[in-house]
Amino acid sequence: MQPHLRNVIEYMLLVNKDSDDEVALEACEFWSVYCEADLPPENLREFLPRLIPVLLSNMAYADDDESLVDAEVDGSLPDRDQDLKPRFHSSRFHGSEDAEDEDDDIVNIWNLRKCSAAALDFLSNVFGDEILPTLMPIIQANLSTTGDTTWKDREAAVLALGAIAEGCINGLYPHLPEIITFLIPLLDDNFPLIRSISCWTLSRFSKYIVQGIAHQQGREQFDKALLGLLRRILDDNKRVQEAACSAFATLEEEAAKELAPRLDIILQHLMCAFGKYQRRNIRIVYDAIGTLADAVGGELNQPKHLEILMPPLIAKWQQLSNSDKDLFPLLECFTSIAQALGPGFSQFAQPVFQRCICIIQTQQSAKVDPVSAGAQYDKEFIVCSLDLLSGLAEGLGAGIESLVSQSNLRDLLLQCCMDDSPDVRQSAFALLGDLARVCPIHLHSRLPEFLDVAAKQLNTPKLKVTLSVANNACWAIGELAIKVHMEMSSIVLTVISYLLPILQRPEGLNKSLIENCAITLGRIAWVCPELVSPHMEHFMQSWCLALSMIRDDVEKEDAFRGLCAMVRANPSGALSSLVFMCKAIASWHEIRSEDLHKEICQVLHGYKQMLKNGAWEQCMSTLEPPVKDKLLKYQV
Repeated sequence: MQPHLRNVIEYMLLVNKDSDDEVALEACEFWSVYCEADLPPENLREFLPRLIPVLLSNMAYADDDESLVDAEVDGSLPDRDQDLKPRFHSSRFHGSEDAEDEDDDIVNIWNLRKCSAAALDFLSNVFGDEILPTLMPIIQANLSTTGDTTWKDREAAVLALGAIAEGCINGLYPHLPEIITFLIPLLDDNFPLIRSISCWTLSRFSKYIVQGIAHQQGREQFDKALLGLLRRILDDNKRVQEAACSAFATLEEEAAKELAPRLDIILQHLMCAFGKYQRRNIRIVYDAIGTLADAVGGELNQPKHLEILMPPLIAKWQQLSNSDKDLFPLLECFTSIAQALGPGFSQFAQPVFQRCICIIQTQQSAKVDPVSAGAQYDKEFIVCSLDLLSGLAEGLGAGIESLVSQSNLRDLLLQCCMDDSPDVRQSAFALLGDLARVCPIHLHSRLPEFLDVAAKQLNTPKLKVTLSVANNACWAIGELAIKVHMEMSSIVLTVISYLLPILQRPEGLNKSLIENCAITLGRIAWVCPELVSPHMEHFMQSWCLALSMIRDDVEKEDAFRGLCAMVRANPSGALSSLVFMCKAIASWHEIRSEDLHKEICQVLHGYKQMLKNGAWEQCMSTLEPPVKDKLLKYQV
């Protein structure tokens, strides 16, 4: 194709201007595919001055675009069932992998407009600031137009700014204060689609709006952007409400604790929207409230804030039945609030806990016999309830113990751990690990069964399909190990035999599973060193490689306590992997625990004394200089 590429590009450019939108859309797909295929950018570079104006022209709303009709829908009209988007709950995940970013474009129907914006986004990421000399004069010209007849061009220019926010950030950076100053008044434009796209584009610059808080001018601009989005959250137009809430959630994630001094006004606006919105958009308010709780954490735990936040949520909680799917986003919202408030959530905990138990029981019965259960089975009810219980365990800590002791949660949880749905099992093992941390005594009577079913998740031919389940099960085993100690002994060798293949053949597995396997192996070795140490020569190398990748934290400390315990029990077992062990030790930036630091010093000094006749020096000579430098803090 290479010899003909120039002709192909010329043809696509021509067809991209076709008067038939369907034909133009087919041609427009080419630009994104070209960028994704990593083809040489220079083949496309000379066409940019002709291509970019075409894309920008096609980003304007077509006269027959359905969004133009939707944009005029009155915000007070109730939503029909068909207006509600399908929702997908993400089960709890214990690990270092980031969830996939959701598509943050507010345009939902794939058409020439959206395809053109996506192509511009791709081009900006490939060519960066090179496209600005062609693009910015058009954007500036379109934004400077006034009057009702040119609003679509103004709207497309704002969309274009959002599309290039990531790829052209270096070139835009010096002008961001002016760009943001220009965007904020557009939040109050007469045209709802300009108001909504301005929300989205502002959110694309959230990171930089928040960075400016350090100085007076930036702080004033942050407050103007925040208040502008809050105004739009209370817009009468449903499309603007949706865009404003989503944009505000993005700003919340970036601003985090900076929102604390502004919590009163934020909560007043969000709870006002909560009372105003119809069914579809109220889900986005739940998300904004949950994101706020995640962002400010314990700052939310003040009576004046809870008086605004909780009564409307509790009223809604009492209004919805256990089989109403509108309960899902509320369960998710309460999960974030429980984690943020910590012990402060205890005043609301009992009815929330009991209802989660009731929902799980009903759904497990409905799975067997929906008629006698009086409900249709839907695993989402179980997953959301398990995740809320995890949020309670995390927030209340040992304070959840009395609730667990008076319930049949242990038996329900074991059933969920054996469920045929991976989503249910994933959330069940997350809750198992959380309960192991705060009230392990209530798991004791069924501990062998929990350990057995958790271990089986690591030894399945479907491992690559159920990685998140295996990840949470592995983490839960490690949490149980450090709480129940020798009661692990009967299953230790089985678990080790399942962990080793994952550590030794990590190809195609996610980073989080490898890390959790390494931590769990270390925790088991810490509590049962005499059982694990005879086998250490079979896994030391791959285990130490995995330990080297883990960031400094308490879990890594536990793993290294296991390493030290094994070496004390069987020093010769690690001799052949001493270089890898030294590299793992050097992966620490700083060990906060003095006891662990001493233990590692003793291990290294022990090997230095064991290796005579220059063998220690020979081992040290194979290490890279940065590794040797880091080992100096252990006085070897």
